[in-house]
Amino acid sequence: MTAPANAPIVVAIDGSETTTAAAVWAVGEALRRHAPLLVFTAYGLEDASFGGKAYPPSDWLAVKQAEAEGWLRRTRETLDAAVPGLRISTEATDRGPVPALLDASERARILVVGEPTGPLLGLVSGSPAVDLAAKAHCPVAVVRGHETIDGPVVVGVDGSALSDAAIGWAFEEASLRNTRLVALHTWYDSDLSQTRFGSVMLPDENHQETGRRLLVQRLTGWQEKYPDVPVERLVEQDKPRHRLLALSSDAQLVVVGSRGRGGFTGLVLGSTSQALLHHAQCPVMVVRSER
Repeated sequence: MTAPANAPIVVAIDGSETTTAAAVWAVGEALRRHAPLLVFTAYGLEDASFGGKAYPPSDWLAVKQAEAEGWLRRTRETLDAAVPGLRISTEATDRGPVPALLDASERARILVVGEPTGPLLGLVSGSPAVDLAAKAHCPVAVVRGHETIDGPVVVGVDGSALSDAAIGWAFEEASLRNTRLVALHTWYDSDLSQTRFGSVMLPDENHQETGRRLLVQRLTGWQEKYPDVPVERLVEQDKPRHRLLALSSDAQLVVVGSRGRGGFTGLVLGSTSQALLHHAQCPVMVVRSER
């Protein structure tokens, strides 16, 4: 699926401080990409199948609608004051947040959500119905921590097709931000305390060389497309979440594919994603499509 040329940056808000921070971050993306910004909220129940359209009660929906419209109005006022002239639109729906945002992602360039601590927590950290980051039709940026202004964009590389998609987005972000790219490949995803014959397992030079070749292969075409982006290649023996978390402390953004192989398998639902979404020290972008 290809987003329209004028596709907006869509940011989900729920009145919390974390989604306000996400809206401010989304402004930066919109400005860098010369894209419009859509501030979006969904105030309905996640599962409104009560056997008829009389439920949820209309008075309950009216209260929720008024609350949602207040969130949108205040957020827009804040953003208009900060960046006069930015193309900002707002939208509220009485649908549940997850299905509403999945639909919104079909017309978005990037879907931006706040740190998973408020009412929208289930959107990125494991709703029983759907995992937004695994099913969205565009990249999902989770805004948490802080951006190091002169820090790099970091991308996890494991050789999969979705990893390649993440590389493309990471190069674009680095170019738009006028910063360098750090490409990380981890070749050993086991407990480093494990021993073999009573001694600590040592790095395998063959794996190191294989990792270096993989990075050259996966990055060369993108470096030709983005010659303005300096690239640092890292091949390390470690769990991917350990290194990505460490690198996030001095980064502007960490970019990962959602269904890679090897060290990044099960990113959205597994330990790597949970670590990033809950402990990364900068925003995280999860890419699952070629868009």
